[in-house]
This record gives sequence, structure tokens and C-alpha cells, in this order.
Amino acid sequence: MTTTESKAPAGEAHARPQADHADRAKSLVQRIADLRAWLFLAALIIGFEVWARVSFGGTFILNPFNLQSIAIFAVAPLLLAVGQTFVIISGGIDLSVGFIMGLAAVVAAHAINAATASMGMPLAVLLGTLAAVLVACIPGFINGLLVSRLRVPPFIGTLGMFGVARGVAFLLAGGTTVPVSNSFFATIGNGRVMNVPYIVIIAIVVVLVMHYLLSQTRFGQHNYAIGANPQAARRAGIDIKWHQLRLYVLSAACAGLAGVLYSARFNAGAAQAGEPLLLDSVAAVVIGGASLFGGSGTILGTVAGALVIAIIQYGLVFVNVEPFWQFIGVGVVIIISVLIDQAQRRFSGGRQDE
Repeated sequence: MTTTESKAPAGEAHARPQADHADRAKSLVQRIADLRAWLFLAALIIGFEVWARVSFGGTFILNPFNLQSIAIFAVAPLLLAVGQTFVIISGGIDLSVGFIMGLAAVVAAHAINAATASMGMPLAVLLGTLAAVLVACIPGFINGLLVSRLRVPPFIGTLGMFGVARGVAFLLAGGTTVPVSNSFFATIGNGRVMNVPYIVIIAIVVVLVMHYLLSQTRFGQHNYAIGANPQAARRAGIDIKWHQLRLYVLSAACAGLAGVLYSARFNAGAAQAGEPLLLDSVAAVVIGGASLFGGSGTILGTVAGALVIAIIQYGLVFVNVEPFWQFIGVGVVIIISVLIDQAQRRFSGGRQDE
């Protein structure tokens, strides 16, 4: 008895440092996973700043023109990504947002041109914006019905709507861009207040509203619950079908607003406006810390992810590197983000597919 009793504390003492080491490793992985978008952002800023000072003797991030350009670069993908964040957290995905954005851009151009001829320019812009966002919500509503009522997998349903929205947008545009003859609209797209572009201010307001909706409301809590465990959410009394329907309408509305701001910036509507931004929107959400398995993610993380992509795109142009490298840069960041997410799930005991 004496020998056995004397060995037990020694075994426990040996196991305790191992447990502490595992806890520290788990905590470190968790912190890196939570802050990965901001770490990527800081690394990019430092890297381009050093490159600019060494190569050109200038500055990158402290240049007001560069800051404005990066912010403007980030507006459209950020608005798409904000709506995408809600969908991905719930365990879905929306592949139609790119051409919903293009559809809204064309509708906004046509509606504003038609309204400008019969009423004042500001009122025409307001009505045209409402028309574009409402039209954008139609494919979002259909996406919601397909996913929630007909149980079509989100990837397939929204991919089909990608094609439908694309075709309708090009038909409405007549295969070309639609110029807008409204100077007030052009001012919104290219004007500034206190050297901050109007479209950036609008994007900031949308981000703040969506951040509040996701983090401070029952709607946001239900969104996390559905993404983490749909069965438990259903048992808790959450109407998953109604919630999913609203999610896809919300995502489409964000894409519609992005299309309106695109038309304002370029003073024309184009059906292909959001085509290159679809993957950027998903990438921003993933880089920002959301899991493609659902149940995790934040709006602020998505903001950081969108800024990472914008800095990669603008920074490579700034340092005179071929723009094709931006695809490699964004792809590498996405892969690292997914690996970090997998490591986080492994340490936290999440499901791992063999």
C-alpha cells in the first residue's frame, strides 16, 4: 500500500505538466485562429510599407491617397461578404451574389435614368436605389425558398440562381453597360466629405448595422445556433426554415446595395459588375475567421478579411508587381486560414472528416 500510494502522486505530477502544455497549445491555436485576419492584415501592411520605403523611398499605408484607394477597393467585396457572413455562419453559402450585384447595378441605372426625366435628381436616385435593392431581393427570396422549403443544397440552389441572375442582368443591359445621366448619383459615387468617400461612409454604416444585428440581437443568436447544431436549434423552438429564408434575402439585399454603389462609382450599370467579386466575398469571410462548417464568424473579422484582399490587390499594383500575383496571394491566405481553422477544430474536439 505504501509503495502504491507513493507512486500515484508521482504519476499525477507527471501528467499535470503534460495537461498544462496541451492547454497552452490549445489556447495559442485558439488565439491565432481568432486573430488570424488581423495578423494577416498587419503582416501585409508591414511588408508593403517596408517594400515601399526600400524600393521607392516612399510610404504605403501612410499615404492618404493609398488609404482612400484601398477603402474604395474594399467597398463592393465587403458588402457582398457582410451578407455572405450570415449565410456561412448558418452553415450555407450563397454563390449568386456576384450576378445579383450586377443585376442590381443594371436595374439602378435604368431606374435612375427613367426617374430623372420626370423628377428631381436626388429623388430619382432614392427611387432607383430602392428599386434595385428590391429587385435584388427577388432572387434572394427564391434562394431562400429553394434551401429552406425544397431542401435544395445551398451550393446547388444558389449556383443555379447565379446563372439565372446572370442571364437576366445581361438581357436588361442589352449586352453592354448602361450609362447613368444623373450628376447627383455620380457625386455619391465619387464625392467625399472630410476626404472620406461617400461610398466608404455608406459601407461603414452598413457594417455597423450588420455587426449589431449579428452580435446583439436574437436573430444573430439564432444564426449561430443553427450553424452550430441545427437539430438542437430546432428543439429549442427556432424556426429554421423562416430564418434561412430571411438570410438569403439579407444576403441579396447587401449584394443589391453593392450594385447600386458600383453604378454610382462608375456612373454606369454593368451586368458583370460583381462577377470577379464572388470568390472575394467568400474569401473575406473565411479569412475573417468564419468556419465553412458553420457556427462561427464575426462581421469585424469579415471586415479584416476584406481589407486583406483589398491590400493584396492594391499593394501589388503599388509596388509594380504583375496583378496576376494577387490571385496567388489571396489563394495562399485562404489556404492558411483553412488550415488554422482545421487546427482549431482539432484542438477543440470538433468533428474531423477522415
